[in-house]
Amino acid sequence: MTEYSREDILRIAENENVRFIRLQFTDILGAIKNVEIPVSQLDKALDGEMMFDGSSIEGFVRLEESDMYLKPDFNTWVIFPWEHNGRRIARLICDVYDIDGNPFEGDPRSNLKRVVKEMEEMGYEGMNLGAEPEFFLFKLDKEGNPTTEPSDEGGYFDLAAMDDGEECRREISRTLEEMGFEVEMFHHENAPGQQEISFKYADAVTSSDNLQTFKLVAKTVARRYNLHATFMPKPIYGQPGSGMHYNVSLFRDGKNVFYDENDEFGLSKEMRHFMAGLLMHARGYTAVCNPLVNSYKRLQSGFEAPKYIAWSGRNRSPLLRIPSTRGAATRAEVRSLDPSANPYLATAAILKAGLEGIRNETELDTPVDENIYEMTKKQRDVENIEDLPTTLYTALKALREDEVIQEALGKHIYKQFYDNKYLEWQMYSAQITEWELDEYLTQH
Repeated sequence: MTEYSREDILRIAENENVRFIRLQFTDILGAIKNVEIPVSQLDKALDGEMMFDGSSIEGFVRLEESDMYLKPDFNTWVIFPWEHNGRRIARLICDVYDIDGNPFEGDPRSNLKRVVKEMEEMGYEGMNLGAEPEFFLFKLDKEGNPTTEPSDEGGYFDLAAMDDGEECRREISRTLEEMGFEVEMFHHENAPGQQEISFKYADAVTSSDNLQTFKLVAKTVARRYNLHATFMPKPIYGQPGSGMHYNVSLFRDGKNVFYDENDEFGLSKEMRHFMAGLLMHARGYTAVCNPLVNSYKRLQSGFEAPKYIAWSGRNRSPLLRIPSTRGAATRAEVRSLDPSANPYLATAAILKAGLEGIRNETELDTPVDENIYEMTKKQRDVENIEDLPTTLYTALKALREDEVIQEALGKHIYKQFYDNKYLEWQMYSAQITEWELDEYLTQH
């Protein structure tokens, strides 16, 4: 990550003819918000003196507590590789502060920093996070509205002859590189119109920033190709959904503490405890990592989407997998997340769960190396394999019972998140779907 000073930003803005700056932040539901300012106000913004009305942001504050400050992270400075009417636009990601000058407890980014500080107090210098977000490219209709018609009929790793979304995917990757990303791979995924772009790991906060930036770039570039990029987990019935695997590891003194060359699997005791924490709190963090009603259509549909709480090495059916690389690259791959998750909240929950496992020296169960989808319930019971929640409602119930994940969110975010998602479930439950009409209308 490039480090910028105040003077660097002012100089670059002038030299590159930047006319506008977006002060960006994220609400509790994961939506990217921004206040745009002219370059004449950049000095004030860099001093953290830009105010906004927090009462208008989902889950932030009440009307009588509305004044909030945006304090930019200088190292998130980037100039967008596109122009608007010949004018260049830059971006700074901000933390939200209250009127008293304290980090706002409802700001997901500030909340993640709080959990990272807890990790540091336990003696770790950082968590590396490598995310693998999948998404769909759908065609737009004549009015410019998204459809569910895929951009192509390609399949996993298909070449351009079958993949009409290739140019768009390549342009997204090129744009990310211009913005400082190290793109490692991009390819077609299993479903028609489904894509994946993988970029290099970073620390917990930077990776979460990168995921939000990635989503913005994907949607912006897709529009140029008359396409819509969606991170909805399961937009097409009968096809694979989009996941967002999290590859995580902890470091101390520049070394990966998850690796132990003397262990038969190459896994340290700390990694085993961390993994045990991830498994123990998996049901609790599912609502955070899979926050939509639609998320559970993906988890319950197969297609390698994990719905069983277990771990393995090469086996891809459990929630937690350990990739075969060792040494500095030793890591745990959490496979249940989907790209609709707020990355700041999901990362805080995953990190907190793992740290709790280390703190309590939680013992890790034996790995499950057979395909869990082919096991009977009796066989799963023998192996002590639990299911993930099957609906947003059951996930919220599990969250309500898990104090550790509530602590990962903090009281304010937990309450606002829970109340909002419970209302979402109630609204969904009251709907009459086309399936119900087809199934019941003439038979009853």
